[in-house]
Amino acid sequence: MRVIVVGAGVTGLTVGVRLVEAGYEVHLLARELPLETTSAVAAALWYPYRAHPIERVLAWSQRSLEEFTALAGGDEDCGVVMRAGVELVRERGDVPGWAPAVPDFARLESAPPPYDDGWRFTAPVVEMPVYLTWLRRRLERAGGTVTRMALSALPDQADMVVNCSGIGARLLGPDSDVIPVRGQVVRLAQVGVEEWVLDGSGLTYVVPRSRDIIVGGTDSEGEWDRGPSPDAADQMLARAVALVPELADAPVLGHRVGLRPARPTVRLERDASSPHQTLIHCYGHGGAGVTLSWGCADEVLGLVKGLTG
Repeated sequence: MRVIVVGAGVTGLTVGVRLVEAGYEVHLLARELPLETTSAVAAALWYPYRAHPIERVLAWSQRSLEEFTALAGGDEDCGVVMRAGVELVRERGDVPGWAPAVPDFARLESAPPPYDDGWRFTAPVVEMPVYLTWLRRRLERAGGTVTRMALSALPDQADMVVNCSGIGARLLGPDSDVIPVRGQVVRLAQVGVEEWVLDGSGLTYVVPRSRDIIVGGTDSEGEWDRGPSPDAADQMLARAVALVPELADAPVLGHRVGLRPARPTVRLERDASSPHQTLIHCYGHGGAGVTLSWGCADEVLGLVKGLTG
């Protein structure tokens, strides 16, 4: 069976890999190629963020954690590394609901001022330019294709379409519940930082990779501007240096902006209103596209198998 996947970010690529490796003929169509997508901007630390409903998100996240852990231990070229780190919060409260999914999750005995609480755990850090290239290569080696195409509507001449268009679903759905959440990051030179750090009370994070460090971030709902803001960059760097003083003299390598595809709930379902073909939606992952990617791809594959026998 021929399947058209719309979108070539991390969700579209992962869905495409799962389908093509299961024996389906898979073709990805996208306005933006993988390294041009919001996915390519992400710091991509495994962390369930701004995605609902929580029950489904937890299941998808746990499945993705298992897959990323296996990749980190088995393929040096994929760009996935397991890194320890700490999340700090300013007021003591409950641990995150996803904590049981993380084998080495441990609450801190004490947190550095001005924080009152925190936890340490090991999580996948996915170097997105490397990983997206690896995913695309895996897809194409299995017989799938990726084609740049600016669509004004979802294709209507295929046996099956899987809509992984991210923010594009606002037009292609059409789904007015999808809104952009603008995220800006700064790339710094790697100066010997090995552990990631999050400020759970805000949106400050420091995520080291092999050759650089990603510092963020912003969370501007409803903003479409992809131009970096110098003021926002200065504020992010100041917050990051407060968390990790070693960053004070780190050279700035660049600035990037992505538009997270936020929605009240992730939409992963068959669209029964499509009369002439099978249509499956998989979008609205908010700030957790990478974190949910393998779990959602597995569910899409299950839907496709159920519909095709």
